[in-house]
Amino acid sequence: CKNPASIFFFFLFLSADLVTAEVSGNVSSETALSASPGDIVVLPCYSAGKVTPVVTTWTKNGREIVTGGDPTRRLIVNPDGSLNMSATMPGDEGIYLCNSTLSDNRSFLAQVTLSEVILSFNALYAFLSGGPENVSTSISPATALSNGTLYTDRGSSVTLRCSGSSYPSQHLTWAFSGDSSSNDSLVSGSGSSLEFTIQNIQPSAQGVYSCMAHNPVSNMTVISRTELLVYYVSDRHPECKWTLTQNISLVQFTCTWLEVYPTPNLRWDMGPFQVADSLNVTMSRSTLSDGQTVNCTAQPQPQHLGPEKEKSCSFTLKLPFPEGEPMVSALEASNVTLTCTETTSKPPAITTWRKGLQLDYIESGSKYILSLEGPVFKLTIVNVTKEDEGFYFCHSENPLGLLLNKRNILALVVLQNRSFACLSVIIAKIVYNSRDRICLVDDDSGDVLSLVESDDEQVFQDAVPRLPPITNGHHTTLVQIHRIPSSRTSSQQFISFLISV
Repeated sequence: CKNPASIFFFFLFLSADLVTAEVSGNVSSETALSASPGDIVVLPCYSAGKVTPVVTTWTKNGREIVTGGDPTRRLIVNPDGSLNMSATMPGDEGIYLCNSTLSDNRSFLAQVTLSEVILSFNALYAFLSGGPENVSTSISPATALSNGTLYTDRGSSVTLRCSGSSYPSQHLTWAFSGDSSSNDSLVSGSGSSLEFTIQNIQPSAQGVYSCMAHNPVSNMTVISRTELLVYYVSDRHPECKWTLTQNISLVQFTCTWLEVYPTPNLRWDMGPFQVADSLNVTMSRSTLSDGQTVNCTAQPQPQHLGPEKEKSCSFTLKLPFPEGEPMVSALEASNVTLTCTETTSKPPAITTWRKGLQLDYIESGSKYILSLEGPVFKLTIVNVTKEDEGFYFCHSENPLGLLLNKRNILALVVLQNRSFACLSVIIAKIVYNSRDRICLVDDDSGDVLSLVESDDEQVFQDAVPRLPPITNGHHTTLVQIHRIPSSRTSSQQFISFLISV
């Protein structure tokens, strides 16, 4: 009976006065007790001395009470014959009669009247209240994983619903806990259920949603929690990068696809798929070649997102190809700057300056000044002297290989003064005419590089620069040897400069 009228009826019915009667007839004693709902009450029976009754029975309003020794029962007969009543409730009031048989076959009768339960209206109301019970949550549309976690796709609209039963009423509250928030209250209300909708759900809405059902009368609270994941795929392609190692023959390729959840499948075209945000692979020059395209494929998880969501990135490997000025001239005791530019190499080349046929490494110091301006590498020779004559190479190398391919052989004529201009022309002509006998030999690869590999005399004549006119007003022509592309491919490219007097 859980309605206000019934509650009020019980309140009036239980308002009788406490009556204490004298012992009469065969009844040895009569006792009156009172209790509140939930109290533990002990109804006395035989209390004379310390004699333990052999058998004790209890009746209420003339009907025998079923009792037992099970501690989970609400009514239990104690060893001394008393009746233990736990969690007293309305309806327990009445006249209780105890009949105990002692060891000498004497009988003892006792009467206990439980005629009043002292109970306020609010206490009775709280006692009769119940719940919340059967509190449950649902989120749709969403798909359940094997562990019970739900997921939905970014951009969808989902409805969250919480329900439960409680008397006389319940207050429901939805709360959210995610990466950027904790227990934020979303919506609340009273009733048997509460729901709300998230439009165009985004990754920031991923987290744990909790529904709290609270009974303000019994002050009981029940919480039901559900974790919701938001799957999404970035519109951007993965990023392919490379990283050079200390060993120039090795290179590390990195494929990264961010803004994707859950973790995607990544695969370089030289290996299997792996679940990772970033996938690294180290390659050696023995597996790489000029013009090779390196590709990374990225697939989202799960596959229901569709094959059209698959993305990729790639780049094409290229050998270095340094290019420089075709001719440099300088007067003795002046400074001269040699330059080369390298923009084609993938992965980027390591470029250094070398001197002579032994490719001696040049370090920056008082004699040589090395500088870099973007892709332009500069070598400044300070206070040029005859000892500076020789070949200078712009040496570029990337991880693709070690074959030598010398390009852009240049001649630099160093003049002691303008009176030697004619001599420089003769020297330059000798260099040009001897082009087939001037070569560089690489001991490791056996490559031979001729200064000029063309018989086109006009090519030579059309591009020669001229020195400032000497005192007789005539121009001095210096030799220029053009770069002739080689059919050989390699990872090392050279620009060389010939300094002669």
